[in-house]
Amino acid sequence: MLTKVSTTKAPAAIGPYSQGIIANGFLFASGQIPIIPESGDIAKGDISVQAKQVMENVGEILKEAGTDFENVVKTTCFLAKMEDFAAFNSVYEQYFIGKPARSCVAVKELPKGVLCEVEVIAVVK
Repeated sequence: MLTKVSTTKAPAAIGPYSQGIIANGFLFASGQIPIIPESGDIAKGDISVQAKQVMENVGEILKEAGTDFENVVKTTCFLAKMEDFAAFNSVYEQYFIGKPARSCVAVKELPKGVLCEVEVIAVVK
């Protein structure tokens, strides 16, 4: 059985997808970009500012699914510029203290021109 995860404390899906799906004890969360849920605006600032907003959005989806950052087993991180890697990691490591498996790549372009996007897979408690 699949359970959709949806919270108003993270940005609403802007396309034909869910914020997350729980299946077989795992949460598969859609990629989060630095949208401020209350306003729908992109967090203004450098990669550190945008990465923090992304992590807050991820955290709200994890919470809604009944889990947390400690139970994340895999992340996929997308950066607009690989030169932001170190600054992105400085924010990332504050949230993902359990050091889940990870892929991190630079891509040509991200939705709405943002600097980063993160998706996660987590064990649901």
